[in-house]
Amino acid sequence: MSTDAIHALILVVEDEKNIADLQRMYLQKAGFGVHCVSDGEQALKAIRELKPAAVVLDIGIPVIDGIDVCRQLRAEGNWIPILFCTARDDEIDRVLGLEMGADDYITKPFSPRELVARVRATVRRNSLAVEGSEDSLVIGDVKIDKSARRVTVAGSEVDFTATEFDLLAHLMARPGRVISREQLLSEVWGYAAYVSHRTVDTHIAQVRAKLGNHSFIRTVRGVGYSAEVER
Repeated sequence: MSTDAIHALILVVEDEKNIADLQRMYLQKAGFGVHCVSDGEQALKAIRELKPAAVVLDIGIPVIDGIDVCRQLRAEGNWIPILFCTARDDEIDRVLGLEMGADDYITKPFSPRELVARVRATVRRNSLAVEGSEDSLVIGDVKIDKSARRVTVAGSEVDFTATEFDLLAHLMARPGRVISREQLLSEVWGYAAYVSHRTVDTHIAQVRAKLGNHSFIRTVRGVGYSAEVER
């Protein structure tokens, strides 16, 4: 059992009972506590009352769909880690989910081991401090408070998902260094085998949008990204 799973409650939102039971079985076997609900209204109620460590959220659920559940939570300022799990494999749906503030995305049919690996990595990203000895990172008008997991841009606090925060912090902790997409998947997401480079690119786009005119992230074509520092 991973120490990342101990006492961590995962909310599974899935209206197909056989799939929900499969997710529950593998997540519990990995050491997570699991609570299952079958529609979006129940999901919002469970998230607010139980405060789980992460949510595995199907998009095509009744009453309120997964996209709207995510949208409502983010609008409330609730940045609980969300991993979309859905039969929709269209790139537009994947990008839309990430743009709504999801931390990760997995499509059905999925490997149960892949699901567990992604949930474990998502929980770990949200619970551990960013590596490095300094408690804060600053580049230009962007400042990260690692202990509080807070980002300020030109003096104003900006909300980031757990994944966006760790991606930004990872780049800021290595100013001027070009980091490949493969390295980012391995070092930020915690796995590389199951994810396309598109996931990294979409999250980078979201981080840049939140930084606005203060963005310092440079694309190195065919390689990856770097935090550009003025010389």
